[in-house]
Amino acid sequence: MRIGLTGGIGSGKSTVAAMLAGKGAIVVDADQIARRIVEPGSPVLARLVEEFGADIVSSDGTLDRALLAERAFASERGTRHLNEITHPAIRELAEVELEQGEGSGAVVIYEMPLLVETGQVSLVDLVVVVDVPEEIQVHRAMARGLDSDDVRARMARQASRQDRLAAADHVIDNAGTTDQTQSHVDRLWQEWARQ
Repeated sequence: MRIGLTGGIGSGKSTVAAMLAGKGAIVVDADQIARRIVEPGSPVLARLVEEFGADIVSSDGTLDRALLAERAFASERGTRHLNEITHPAIRELAEVELEQGEGSGAVVIYEMPLLVETGQVSLVDLVVVVDVPEEIQVHRAMARGLDSDDVRARMARQASRQDRLAAADHVIDNAGTTDQTQSHVDRLWQEWARQ
């Protein structure tokens, strides 16, 4: 079974993914794939340089992700171009990894922040949305070192909370304690085990 796991910035997707991995799920992480497709010398990195400037590459040849984010998320056009360049490559690798994981017989989790926005819902059997109020998203993202204006700009470029919730088969409310979230994950895992 393939489960799409999504939620806005700061919602706690990675925490929930780790809980599911602890249950035995295989996690395919779109953010990790996104890092692999922009390794030095990759065609995706070359296209990003064309679009956003040569200085997004550090002296060691690696992508300066913070500078890219600053430029890409500054406008709707920039965000759209970033997604047009990266998402087909992310989807291609994700499909391969999802198939490999499914072949093992395990529950496979596709942790994808932009699952709804990019139309990748079609890659999974069920969609689980990790949800928290927007102010909690901003607070958590700022605790990771992001500026509040940057966080809000990123949120504005993601699907709305309502759109994500409308696509959900299951919603995990992650505004409470870790134990409460773990209990919800445990219940979902038991439900999936019966299928």
